[in-house]
Amino acid sequence: SIAEIEKRSGVKVDDRHRPFIDSVGLKIDGEEYTRIADVFDCWFESGSMPYAQVHYPFENKDWFEENFPADFITEYIAQTRGWFYTLQVLSAALFGKAPFKNVICHGVVIDEETGLKYSKRLKNYRDPKEVMDQYGADALRWMMLSSPVMRGSDLGVDPDGKFIRDVVRLNIKPMWSAFNFFTLYANADGVKAKDYLKHMKDFNTSPNLLDGYILNKCRDTVEQVKSSLDAYDTPSAADAITGFLDVLNNWYIRRSRERFWAAEKTTDKKNAYDTLYTVLNIICKVAAPLLPFTTEAIYLGLNGSKESVHLQDFPVVNEVLPYTNETSRSSTPWSPGAVWDAMDMVRDACTAAHNVRNANKCRTRQPLQSLTIVAPRLTGFAEHQEIVNLIRDEVNVKEVRFEGDIAQYATQRVQINSAILGKRLPEKMKQILPASKKGEWIWKEGHLEIAGEQLNREEYTVLLETKANIKESAASLPTNDALVILDLTITPELEAEGRARDLVRMIQQARKDAGLNVGDRITLALDVPADFKAALTTHGDYIAAQTLAVSWSEGSAKAAQQMTQELDGEQFVIGLSKVA
Repeated sequence: SIAEIEKRSGVKVDDRHRPFIDSVGLKIDGEEYTRIADVFDCWFESGSMPYAQVHYPFENKDWFEENFPADFITEYIAQTRGWFYTLQVLSAALFGKAPFKNVICHGVVIDEETGLKYSKRLKNYRDPKEVMDQYGADALRWMMLSSPVMRGSDLGVDPDGKFIRDVVRLNIKPMWSAFNFFTLYANADGVKAKDYLKHMKDFNTSPNLLDGYILNKCRDTVEQVKSSLDAYDTPSAADAITGFLDVLNNWYIRRSRERFWAAEKTTDKKNAYDTLYTVLNIICKVAAPLLPFTTEAIYLGLNGSKESVHLQDFPVVNEVLPYTNETSRSSTPWSPGAVWDAMDMVRDACTAAHNVRNANKCRTRQPLQSLTIVAPRLTGFAEHQEIVNLIRDEVNVKEVRFEGDIAQYATQRVQINSAILGKRLPEKMKQILPASKKGEWIWKEGHLEIAGEQLNREEYTVLLETKANIKESAASLPTNDALVILDLTITPELEAEGRARDLVRMIQQARKDAGLNVGDRITLALDVPADFKAALTTHGDYIAAQTLAVSWSEGSAKAAQQMTQELDGEQFVIGLSKVA
């Protein structure tokens, strides 16, 4: 006790801390004791931090017992033998429980070229302020929070900054691009943020297939991000947002462009605006912890107010997304959930079809006759006209066919992941491995069944080998349980239509170069090479409609602006005038 110390030392102790305690000397059994400069153990002191910092139990007893253990702590992986260890040992000894509820034990940031960890001593890192000036604070923040370093692994950073440039390319730019797309067309249609906020109170649902899909994807993203952040798993939260932004830009917006281009403010166009506005608002709130400055700018731009996104509640899915699409799908035999699940596979099928085109140097603007999707899970959607039309337009084919017999086109093999399955079913491996080699397995309710056992997805790999006669025109889906086959034969009629699409692209570029707004009407004059004249004759009305031309003529007629473009070594002269 203090009284005993004062009695033995003959010194009044007003403060028990250094340097005051250094002057106190004790006599015990005739021996003189003084405080020495060395500490018992720096990690012992550090590990005592939770209670020592508030002088528990001598002071703040009630406060400490209400607030201990800590909700969250973090340190890097080497502290498993230092701070983390002593925290645990002392807390277990004194209180019988862990000193924290959640922990992130992060890894080390290293120089990718030298393999050395970033350190203040070596000064082998770029100044963070310089990085933020070049790429922005959000990019640096996202790079760290989304990286393996948050799971205890090393993070190799290249000196040229490719890693952080990818953050900007894959996350910040797509988010800003979606916002820019919305504001571009909303401003062209005279949509005002304040008026729109009043209108949006009535928005509940849309019968459009794409609207339902992206709203439900948004719902899934909110749930994934919430569960990830609740588990202090920031890389998974970042992955969910990245995946959603890819679907939003490269599927929903791209497939919905014509709805926003429509001249009339139809119900379908209004639904497209409402849907995009809704998901942009929601994703701003969801991504705000990871991209605070980007989401703030977008949220304020969307809502025309000064109320920060960081003052909003995290979205509650069932309140903000009541979308079920029950009524709009009531005339079909498919539930909304089945349609949304199928859409993911549809996207994979379209990607596989594009891969076949790329491999055969067949550009997307060139129409083809047919696409065959061989997928047992999708055969029922042959009668779902919205899905069929979506695929046909995306892949640019005249006909979409669905088939379910994969064996007619490819050989499926199952490869067992023995390292994983062997731990769960060691006694069955002698039956499972021979059965897999003989092809003695079946699909049952979406699961692979072999030797009477249902396997988990990580316990096997499906390999799909297409037959030789279709190898050049076919591609398998990532799941290897389905494939697509393209008819690559190009008839003169298909060739003319492809050239018409080429002309549309060139005219759209000419409009952009001329500084026209997206809704401006034009008159058009086209001087094209001889092999493009059939495209003009057959598809002139289509070209005019796609480029907002009220009239068009062939030849070098007078126009306000004339531009020359080139394709495959041939020259095209495009003349256009804005219609007042």
